[in-house]
Amino acid sequence: MAKKTVATLQTGSKKLTKVIKMVKSPKSGAYVFEEKVVQADAINDFFNKK
Repeated sequence: MAKKTVATLQTGSKKLTKVIKMVKSPKSGAYVFEEKVVQADAINDFFNKK
């Protein structure tokens, strides 16, 4: 699985990061990309979640 942090966005006092995770689809078997903007301290939670 590919993991990549794309951009770091800063708004006010919260540091946000856009993360992209490649996930294999259970229906078709193809890979899809899951994108989300999360706080910097929640990045590991995003990647460890199935």
